[in-house]
Amino acid sequence: MLEKEIEKYYDDHRDEMLAALKELIAIDSSFRDPTEEKPFGAGSAAALDWVQRFGDGLGLRTRNVDNRAVAMDWSEREPMLAVLSHVDVVPADPAEWTTPPFEMDVRDGYIFGRGSVDDKGPTVAVLYAVKCLKELGVSLESGLRMIVGGGEELGSGDLDYYMEREKLPEMVITPDGSFPVLNCEKGMVHLNFSAPYGVELSIRAGGAINAIPDRCVISTPGSEKTYTGKAAHGSRPENGDNAITKFLSEYNGDDSLLRGLKALFPYGETDGTACGLGFEDSLTGKMTCALTQLNTRDGRLHGGIDIRFPIDRSLSEISGIIVGRLAELGFTPDETDGMEPHHVPEDSRLVQTLLGIYERVSGRKGECIAEGGITYVHNTPGGVAFGAEYPWEQNNMHGADEHIPLSTFRDNFLMYAQAIIELCGGTLDS
Repeated sequence: MLEKEIEKYYDDHRDEMLAALKELIAIDSSFRDPTEEKPFGAGSAAALDWVQRFGDGLGLRTRNVDNRAVAMDWSEREPMLAVLSHVDVVPADPAEWTTPPFEMDVRDGYIFGRGSVDDKGPTVAVLYAVKCLKELGVSLESGLRMIVGGGEELGSGDLDYYMEREKLPEMVITPDGSFPVLNCEKGMVHLNFSAPYGVELSIRAGGAINAIPDRCVISTPGSEKTYTGKAAHGSRPENGDNAITKFLSEYNGDDSLLRGLKALFPYGETDGTACGLGFEDSLTGKMTCALTQLNTRDGRLHGGIDIRFPIDRSLSEISGIIVGRLAELGFTPDETDGMEPHHVPEDSRLVQTLLGIYERVSGRKGECIAEGGITYVHNTPGGVAFGAEYPWEQNNMHGADEHIPLSTFRDNFLMYAQAIIELCGGTLDS
């Protein structure tokens, strides 16, 4: 009965939900001009403020954690479940979009806008799930906590800061991955490297290290050429067309650094085989490896690499291999960041409950999946990603014209409302 009431609530309030999402997307919360008071920039702080004001309007107990995150509790009882999302976004170049990235547009059954799927759309779905349950008169046997961060795209330092000050509940889910339940996440290596460079050939390619570049601009005295590709999330290079490796595939000059990179990163290869990697396992499948940044500045050639590796490998092993191959070319590592793989057993109460909810809402069989994307719960024992996208959707996450289907947005709302009820013991007030 309550499931039908939740479905009706969505139908009756869809326009209101979309209007709220439009407000949130309008805030450019990409990282820019950090200050001590606003460590992820004014846009991130403004988006967190929007979330806190919404939570205040729902009667939640809210607190701003030094503009790193906003925490909001429903119920005075100890929270049993945390739903962890974020409102910071990767940068967007308006010239690459069909419609302005921070002016949400609904057309042809899709919601377009930066953050529509990562992660403002899912955040609004969770907020309205709470609003729905409260307005329907649902009470919780154990507490719910929403934690909304402002710096996930910068490596989740916002969550680290929060966890130093507050303990996470026993169960944690994040709408920052894929359905049905993402219980297994590959390890990650982000490597920046450089070498002295004296060639009269300027290279500009790559923004965020975790995004496949769709443009590579090559300049020589008196001429310029732009190689174009297709942007994609760094963990899914097969969904994009890497403009850097496209350029390298056509490079026939004498520079040993560029010729070496051409050999290590063949155009079209996405698993790092040429680098001596190419590993896979039965749970997570093939690893990925992408050259996502290449720029010339200050007399050096700078590069960046995004690697996602299987759970049967270690961070030190993968880092050692790639650093060693680059060293053979004359490159030195400037900065290395990474995480070990993350795995939560399929038979846990949390995973089994979420799989059941997925089956009821989607009408499809619920099975655990593994991905290369690093979600908010990657370093959280027992935490899993539950949505916000279906694995088969091509939503241009981190790219131009990012979007989420209206039907998926609806499913987000329905599943998060039911997850709160089942995991927190929700009952109707008599």
